[in-house]
Amino acid sequence: MKRRAILTSGLSLLLAACGGRTVKGEIVLNEELLVRAGRGDAAGVRDALASGADVEARDRLRRTALLLAAAGDHVEVAEVLVTAGADPNAQDSRLDTPWLVTGVTGSVAMLNALLPAKPDLTVRNRYGGVSLIPACERGHVDYVREVLKTGIDVNHVNDLGWTGLLEAVILGDGGPPYQEIVRLLVAAGADVDLADRDGVTPLGHAVAKGQAAVAALLRAAGAH
Repeated sequence: MKRRAILTSGLSLLLAACGGRTVKGEIVLNEELLVRAGRGDAAGVRDALASGADVEARDRLRRTALLLAAAGDHVEVAEVLVTAGADPNAQDSRLDTPWLVTGVTGSVAMLNALLPAKPDLTVRNRYGGVSLIPACERGHVDYVREVLKTGIDVNHVNDLGWTGLLEAVILGDGGPPYQEIVRLLVAAGADVDLADRDGVTPLGHAVAKGQAAVAALLRAAGAH
């Protein structure tokens, strides 16, 4: 009986130190948080956090709840997590972060939801690019317009040797969205003569790809 009392007392102290939760219980709460965030369930995320889930818990791919919310464009969930102190710079196994994901999705609403968390605008993805670059590649005009207001480096060069301007020309189709992105980048101070590793400039690529409208915009900006 005395031994049982000692064990019971020790367990009580351990539970008290853990806030009344077992380690298994905390794991379940963290999993619940991640699932709810991925589904866009803001109420479920609030409940999981209130019950003691770790706001920086990660899944097997090292994704946090905030990254899952950003990937799914679940803005309300992201707002809940940012208020709870979630890190917008937490990188997963592919080097994605909640902030970097916004450049891929092109979500202006998510961009604005994450800004209060003061994301690091210099964090690089697995290609060495900042969030502006995939947005230029994918033709996310509204996102490019908004992210340029943050002071992000418009001339950042990724591991391929490309800037946002080069990506817009090389990987774009020269259509109206890409023409507008070129205008926005030029207005933000993009170096129109900054060439790739082979020495080919944005204008050179535009001409080679038959993007007459883009080439005209670059020439008007003084490109050679």
